[in-house]
Amino acid sequence: MAKDETKKLSPQILANDREVYTAIKAIPDYAPSNPEYSKEALDTSFKTMETAEAKEIEAKALWDAARDDKVAAQWAFHNKTLGGKVQVEAQFGSSSNQLQSLKRKKKTEYKSGGRGGGKKSGGTKE
Repeated sequence: MAKDETKKLSPQILANDREVYTAIKAIPDYAPSNPEYSKEALDTSFKTMETAEAKEIEAKALWDAARDDKVAAQWAFHNKTLGGKVQVEAQFGSSSNQLQSLKRKKKTEYKSGGRGGGKKSGGTKE
């Protein structure tokens, strides 16, 4: 019947299918020759689809909550490590080996704030 039954159906197709299902249920003398398409079979298939949709919504909500919990835990850990860096600097000093072990430069490794004294780029001196 369908070309690729692994792809999601569009909402428009599903809305149309629901209308057809409702219309078939309203036909009092509907009696298909193939029992696979009886009202009872359609009812079962419709209920199975609704159950699967509800499961998907529930699973997505759980996944979203788990993702939010993960992000909150990551931020909490990140903030603790930032605070830990500050505590190491306060305890051991800004030029300590302990601070350097945290991938931070020692204060003594920075260039001094004095004048550069280097050549200025540009024209020649006259």
